[in-house]
Amino acid sequence: MSRRTEIDVRPITEAEFPDWNRALNTGFLRPPAVAAEQLEARRKEFVPGRSLGAFDGERCVATFRSFDQEVTAVGGAPVRADAVSNVTVTATHRRRGLLTRMMAQDLAAAKERGDVVATLIAAEYRIYGRYGFGPATTMTEWAVDVPRAGLDPRWAAPEDGGRIDLVDGEDVRKLGPELHERLRRVQPGAVSRSELWWQYRTGVVDWNGSPWTEPCYAVYRAADGEVEGMVSYRTDDRWGEAKQPLNTATVDWLLAVTPAAERALWHYLCSIDWVQTVKSGWRSPDDLLPGLLPDPRAARVTTQADWLWVRILDVAQALTARTYEGRGAAVLDVVDRSGLTGGRWRLEAGPDGASCAPTTESAHLVLDVAELGALWLGDASAVRLAALGRVREERAGAARVVDALLRTSRRPWCPDMF
Repeated sequence: MSRRTEIDVRPITEAEFPDWNRALNTGFLRPPAVAAEQLEARRKEFVPGRSLGAFDGERCVATFRSFDQEVTAVGGAPVRADAVSNVTVTATHRRRGLLTRMMAQDLAAAKERGDVVATLIAAEYRIYGRYGFGPATTMTEWAVDVPRAGLDPRWAAPEDGGRIDLVDGEDVRKLGPELHERLRRVQPGAVSRSELWWQYRTGVVDWNGSPWTEPCYAVYRAADGEVEGMVSYRTDDRWGEAKQPLNTATVDWLLAVTPAAERALWHYLCSIDWVQTVKSGWRSPDDLLPGLLPDPRAARVTTQADWLWVRILDVAQALTARTYEGRGAAVLDVVDRSGLTGGRWRLEAGPDGASCAPTTESAHLVLDVAELGALWLGDASAVRLAALGRVREERAGAARVVDALLRTSRRPWCPDMF
């Protein structure tokens, strides 16, 4: 058996990319072999220095990739992020500290670059807290029982003078990026999308090797013709006895920059002939969808779980990048066992801006950097974390003060998997 000291953790070269992909597929329980065209598609994501591998001899046994990203802070400011993805450790090499070594290398490089936070979508909950990541957003999926929803079966078009048009992938690539930019400027937790993202989702680039089947795409145009919403969805073809339709429309993704667009797109999906169930895809837990239905109980929650995890790399920049609805001050003692950004910080914030600087004042609240990551986008509650024993009040009522500063009226949402 190889000893831990014999395993080399380092950035991979382009020549090692095929072996790295084999290890990646193995770790994600996919067939190890990668078709040549699929491998070439994945090479488009390769950035020198940002894909790490652990090598036992010449064989790659663990994978790790990061890439540049922007995540929207509360208030709409784009914040530089180190997005972590493709994390695997082969089953034969577990419990040898390989992920710890890869994570340490990547976060140190991100800190050196000046990234303010790191982000990831966690496949397993218990892994990433020890590296300073905290669950900062939640994802909810609904299944809408269309006959029960109570919508007007004669609905044919938006009532506000707008219209729904079906489009193709080329239209999506033209219209989608600008629409998404409008959304992420106002949606805390939203992340940037590359041109490659749109190519993957419209079949231009084959990432996973499965035969491409084009979904349906629909856009909502307001009365003035401006595109304010877009949806990608797929339908099946299922029928019951006595020729009763049992069809489902499954949403891949839905973007809307106005409530009118959101209402129109959901009503459109629920009005498609033969469709009995609409599956929502990944939505915010306070999404408008159930409330848009005359009977909100027709929208049944099928999945609810943590989604975007955040790791603060620069406390001062992270806390001053966001906005605050209320006014107040708190001294936070941030514990960071990796030494990247810990210390005691005084936050003073209000609607007109915020300052955050090191201080020697007595702490009001003591918390791990992972808990600060969970609180940063305004979704988690310091009061709840205190009750769970995950933050500690050094001054009575400090958790309530922090909640009054950090929590938001609408919940953050990350529409993407990465």
